[in-house]
Amino acid sequence: MATKPEVRSWQDMRDWQIGLLERNTGRTLASWTEAVRAQAPADEQQLRAWLENEGVRGYAQQLLVHETFGYPAFLLQSADALIDAQYADRPGLRPVLDAVLLRAAALPQVTVQARKTFVALVGPRRTFARVRPTTRTRVDVGLRLPDAVPGGRLLDAKGLGDGMDVRIAFSTADEVDDGFAGLLQRAYDAND
Repeated sequence: MATKPEVRSWQDMRDWQIGLLERNTGRTLASWTEAVRAQAPADEQQLRAWLENEGVRGYAQQLLVHETFGYPAFLLQSADALIDAQYADRPGLRPVLDAVLLRAAALPQVTVQARKTFVALVGPRRTFARVRPTTRTRVDVGLRLPDAVPGGRLLDAKGLGDGMDVRIAFSTADEVDDGFAGLLQRAYDAND
């Protein structure tokens, strides 16, 4: 079986966002920071509205908001610290995350990004899955599968964030089986 992919930190995400901003706009972060300073937005909403008018959206917009108004404390933590905090009061569920990451490692290009409350699996184009320790006895894996309908093993993805269409609930690592690997592959392919 494949080895677990490296989990990337927020600094890695920031570096990626900077590259995205520069590729999409043709301007450097320093240039945008100077333009934002000149606009002197009073708050995040005002900045987002101005950036939207400038054609800056998504992750690139989020980068400029953080650069202007500061990064939340959790963004400055290491990936390991974020994941350790997610499973601190439910250590028996950590093997579920590890099993999901091993399945994800079998896919061609997967970036694993630790967030405050979940781990995102990102393909070449966008996030295709999210892993969240939802309760003390369950880990939910949300999948971005637009053609999937809840039923059987696939449950409604309510609460797992934008873009997640269905989820699968796991209590043990043994449940992260070949059937799940097939669904993970489908989600990856649908978002490549």
